[in-house]
Amino acid sequence: MNTNNQGGAPQKDYLDKGLEMAQKKFGGAQGQKMSQNRNLNEKITDGMRKAYEKLTGKKVNPKYSN
Repeated sequence: MNTNNQGGAPQKDYLDKGLEMAQKKFGGAQGQKMSQNRNLNEKITDGMRKAYEKLTGKKVNPKYSN
C-alpha cells in the first residue's frame, strides 16, 4: 500500500481519521497549526499501532492502518 499521495503528504488511514474526528468533537488541539497537529496525531497513532502489535503479537490490518 502506498502511503503517499501525489502531493507527497501522507494519506490518512482509519485510525488517523478517527483520532481527528475525536479531537474535533471534544475540542482537542484547537489553535494549533494543522501541520503540527498532523505530526502529533501521527506520533499518537504510531504508538497505538505499536502497542497493539506488542500486546497481541499480530500486525494491524492494512485496511485500518498503513
